[in-house]
Formats: sequence, C-alpha cells, structure tokens
Amino acid sequence: MECFTPIPSSFSSSWSSHTWFSPLSLGVKSNSKLISLSRKCRSSNKVGSRCMSMAQTANENSGFSYKKLMHFALEETNPHTSLVPSPLQEKYSSLLAMDDKTELQMLSFEAPKIRLLRSLGIEGSDGMQVLDFAAFPKPEFDLPIFCANFFTAAKMNIIVLDLNPLHDIMDQKDYKEKYYKDLIPLGLKYSELLPWGGKLTSESLRFFSPIVIWTRFASSPHNHSVLFSAFKEYYQAWLELMDRSEEERDASQIAHNCEAQHRYLTWRAEKDPGHGLLKRLIGEDLAKDVIREFLFNGVNELGSKTFLDYFPEYRCEDGRVNEKRSMLGKSFENRPWDARGEFIGNGVEIV
Repeated sequence: MECFTPIPSSFSSSWSSHTWFSPLSLGVKSNSKLISLSRKCRSSNKVGSRCMSMAQTANENSGFSYKKLMHFALEETNPHTSLVPSPLQEKYSSLLAMDDKTELQMLSFEAPKIRLLRSLGIEGSDGMQVLDFAAFPKPEFDLPIFCANFFTAAKMNIIVLDLNPLHDIMDQKDYKEKYYKDLIPLGLKYSELLPWGGKLTSESLRFFSPIVIWTRFASSPHNHSVLFSAFKEYYQAWLELMDRSEEERDASQIAHNCEAQHRYLTWRAEKDPGHGLLKRLIGEDLAKDVIREFLFNGVNELGSKTFLDYFPEYRCEDGRVNEKRSMLGKSFENRPWDARGEFIGNGVEIV
C-alpha cells in the first residue's frame, strides 16, 4: 500500500465510536465523474448490483470494528493541529460494492503540515474488515508517512503498521537517527507482541522502517486489543514528530522531499497488494480511480516520473510493467533488523 476546516470539539465528541463521519454532515455532494464510474460498475454486474453513496456503514453493533481506531485518530489529532476536510471529500465519501453488501467509507483531511490524511474503511457482511489509513506530510516537511493497512477476515488478520521513511534509511543515516532512534523501544515492544508475519520482498522492505509491524494472527479479543494499542501508540508517536518538525526553507530540499514522496506513491499505486480486493469489490475502472486519485493521491500531481523511471528493473521487453511483486525473487522470512534497529538483512535467511 491522502489530506482532512477545524473540527469543532462538539462535533468530535458527539460522534459515536461505532459510526463513521457521515459524508452528508460535511455537505458532501456526488461528483459527476464518480457517478459515471459508478454506472459502469452497476452495468457490469449481471444481477444488477450497484455502487452508490451511503451515509453510514453496516454492522454498527459489532464489538470489533476499525471505526474505533478512526474515531481515536481524529480525536487525537485535533489537539495537535487544525484538520480541515480535503477537497477530495466532495468526490470520495462512500460506496456500496457490486455485491450490494460490502460498504466502503472514505474520509480525507488536510492540515498545516499534512498534505493528506485519509482513510478507507471496508466492512463486509461476512465479517471482513479493512482499514487503510495514512498521513502524508507536505513537501516542506520530511516527516515519515504514517501507514496502517489492516485486513481482517473471519479467522485471520494481516497487518502492516509503520512510520514509512520518506527517505532511504539505508543510505541516509542522519534521517534514520532523526526520526527512529527514540522509537526503537516502541518497535521492540510490539514486535514481541505481534511477531513477524513471514516472507516480505526485498523491494517492499525499502519502504519500511526498523519499527515496522508486519504480522499475521488469528482473530481474538486479546490480539485485537494489542493491535489497537499498537495503532494508538504509533500514531501518537507520529503526531509528536509532526509537532517537532520544522518547515524546510531550502527549495532544493523541498523538491527532494517532493520527489521522495512521489516515488513512494508511484510504488504503492502500482504494487500495493490491496488492489485485487478493490477490483473485485467495485470493478477495475472505479478501483483504479480510487487507488490513484484517493488512496495515493499525488501520484499524478507531485511529479512527472513514471513507475519505470523509478524502478526500471520492472520493465518488460515490450515496455510494459512486470506484474511480479519482486524482480529479485528474494524475501525475508524473519525480521531483518536487530534490537538496536540496525539492518541485518544480509545475515537473515532470505528465501
């Protein structure tokens, strides 16, 4: 696997932890382009399934819901900065998938230091839940990118939680020192509670930090409680980094930050593993629109380089992008950082 007018305290406190923000409460109206794509989605389904705007999600009485994390994140952000709805919110609010059961809810905000803070929540009638939550800094700040990608099925959970480095921490030791030195104990705490989830490609690894939580676990109240605690502590840590961050004045460094974020977005827009699920739920055209214009907004605006400009090793002979996740064919079965946050990947089993 972006940005959220100050939210009055009364608005925040009146929002139940068991509901999403209603797009209607923000005065959101449907966008003609999205309507057109929705019609395509509707017409492609043989039984007349449709994509349509919804104001609330189903499953509101469920004891376990990622909505609680979104409630926490927005309430926690308010004391740190002034969130305002992103222009994206007008177009991207909510959808009903082609099965007429699964619902997709989208929120997007921006703030003085945040280019885009956005979330996608999915809830299916079969107990499937997804949370894709991210915070992207403005190019004037070299903050890491907050990333939470959670997938839950009836019995299994697949989790990625991290403060993705904006710059390469293998080469830029000063960047690693600046943002991760004091967070290593936090990462160690949760890497023990939420063990490494198995094979992770070497290409994907370059976008993760030493404190990344990549894990799989069976559903249980205890495991979900640990996950919720990890999300809260990681997000609080990111907010504290944001509070301390200083605006960059040097134009060349701002451009460097911008290109680094564009490279990240370009990778995610092309190789994020959640693409298949979205295509199955809402169809290929609408999925592509949500991926490039909402989830990884900025891929068309922050730079002009293509995926193959950044990652030429993925070029096929006919000029297409190779669909493989890994061109090196290597993956890390075990955590490739030691207790000090030093990369030990060369000594970790690679399969």
